[in-house]
Amino acid sequence: VQLQASGGGLVQSGESLKLSCVTSGFTLDEYSIAWFRQVPGKEREQVACSSSDGTTRYLDSVLGRFTISRDRAKNTVNLEMNSLKTEDSGVYSCARKYFCASPTRLDWGQGTLVTVSS
Repeated sequence: VQLQASGGGLVQSGESLKLSCVTSGFTLDEYSIAWFRQVPGKEREQVACSSSDGTTRYLDSVLGRFTISRDRAKNTVNLEMNSLKTEDSGVYSCARKYFCASPTRLDWGQGTLVTVSS
């Protein structure tokens, strides 16, 4: 099982970024995939999640600005981030889960750094 996150970078406040999580080694349709954000000194938080039944969940602070989606042809889960704020900065990682609401994370991918400057 592998999950590889990419797409991070340095942007200014208000700009957009698209992160991608390329998965392999399992059937994507059978699992939920979540994006997490880690900021030094804070607990890792789940930003968005795409469940196997097609539903999505978002952290309140990103609702309306972030969109998680699946590209089944590419076994990829994308996170489109718009109207970025400085507080969105952090290392973003994707994880495989059984359910979005469950705290259990089966596998982690390597993170990608997002830096939003003011």
